Amino acid sequence: MIAIEHLRHVDAAPARAARERYRAGSVAPTSGVAPGFTQANMIVLPRDWAFDFLLYAQRNPKACPVLDVSDPGSHATLLAPGADLRTDLPLYRIWREGKLAEETADARAAWAEHPDLVSFLIGCSFTFETPMAEAGIEIRHITDGSNVPMYLTDRPCRPAGRLHGNLVVSMRPIAPGRVADAATISGRFPAVHGAPVHIGAPDEIGIADLGKPDFGDAVRIEPGEVPVFWACGVTPQAAVMASGVPFAITHAPGHMFITDIPDSAYHA
Repeated sequence: MIAIEHLRHVDAAPARAARERYRAGSVAPTSGVAPGFTQANMIVLPRDWAFDFLLYAQRNPKACPVLDVSDPGSHATLLAPGADLRTDLPLYRIWREGKLAEETADARAAWAEHPDLVSFLIGCSFTFETPMAEAGIEIRHITDGSNVPMYLTDRPCRPAGRLHGNLVVSMRPIAPGRVADAATISGRFPAVHGAPVHIGAPDEIGIADLGKPDFGDAVRIEPGEVPVFWACGVTPQAAVMASGVPFAITHAPGHMFITDIPDSAYHA
């Protein structure tokens, strides 16, 4: 894999330091943390559900671009040698029968319930925020120190096996003169959601109120700014809820796994 090859030439100390903080118990959204290193969403499922999800991701690549898949029972990833997926994210969600049962900073106890768990790491739009910011495009949730707003849309994903659900999107308000630039820059990163899926008119995708996100925090939108929407890696959590998945572990929205892979590895 091209991403793994990049590990040979990269000093990933900032990414490792961030993971060590989270392993020690620090809890905070990861947007803007260890800039330049790829971040990933995560969903962990019993082996019996893993093929269904792999097919779901293949059918919905914009929302679920898979970066790595673990062996059953493993809590390691080639994207960050030495990392532990049970402890190295800042905040986890434990799901039972499609309902959120718990949020925790340490998933080891829940992980131990199933010996055959398969972990999926999925591209995250935080990855292209750094090049957008370097181009002078403000990332409002970073400016204001909040989590990115995420919304459940009325757009159904393609079902697969027992999994179904609607698309989740993240939103960033962009100055009208920079919308095309934001689309162009993010479009260069297809492995981490790529270009926007919708621009403006939130009601056209079933979002009634931008001030009430389904996940994350509402952000300030200045007069004239355009809401721009990207496919979001929280989409698997919407599928967990809609499909009544018996057991799953995910990242908490906005609290990602920071890999040792540089963003440039996923630049098309």
